[in-house]
Amino acid sequence: MKIVHSPVKQIIELENHIFLLKIHSPEIANSIKPGQFLNIKVSDNIYPLLRRPFSVCDVEGENIFLMFNIFGEGTKILAHKKIGDDVDILGPLGNGFNFEDDFDTAIIVAGGLGVAPFPFLNRYLKDKEIYSFIGGRSSKDVITYKIINPEISTDDGSLGFRGTVVELLAQNLHRINNRKVKIFACGPNAMLRALRELCLEKNLLCEASTECAMACGFGICQGCPIESSNNPDKYLLVCKDGPVFNISEVII
Repeated sequence: MKIVHSPVKQIIELENHIFLLKIHSPEIANSIKPGQFLNIKVSDNIYPLLRRPFSVCDVEGENIFLMFNIFGEGTKILAHKKIGDDVDILGPLGNGFNFEDDFDTAIIVAGGLGVAPFPFLNRYLKDKEIYSFIGGRSSKDVITYKIINPEISTDDGSLGFRGTVVELLAQNLHRINNRKVKIFACGPNAMLRALRELCLEKNLLCEASTECAMACGFGICQGCPIESSNNPDKYLLVCKDGPVFNISEVII
């Protein structure tokens, strides 16, 4: 973990107010793993005071990519960065995905901006067969940037399967019979809760990247608790013990 100041190389709007920020940061690019995150200070002004957590969308050479939408004042400032502007980065932080388990088929399950960490993870899954199930409330919320073999669901039926992405996955589980499968997931908590129930029912191995409001990003403030399913009296920290957890081991 270190603090680095890295220049913006490019910022583009992919679609529907989704931004992709390219930052030249060899220190981060050479050390970060898929699923880890960065805590970014978006401005030197008094407000916004706290850093914002961002998963790394991709790494190419010495450049890292962040995907985000404008949700508040902090992301609005980030979206208006210019080429050459400095970005104050703390990271890498947290624990990422374990892609070295014994499996031959990877299933990506993502809702909305939950797709963000998977272009980077896919680089480490090149020897695996990959299925991707991508969901959104409507077609405008579906993001497929660098997603491999995407199958789409929307709550309103405006694109692909009408229903949730977990329902779409459940209808396609027959395609992976007799395979060593691991699911990698990221998305809204409601999606992760439904996915957890499905994985427990079907005895599927799944790791999920969880989200939570954070302050420090490395465990000092104790501000991002998540309940352990193994010990009801114990809370884990999303920033330090996660953000990636075996989905059966936490209560989302």
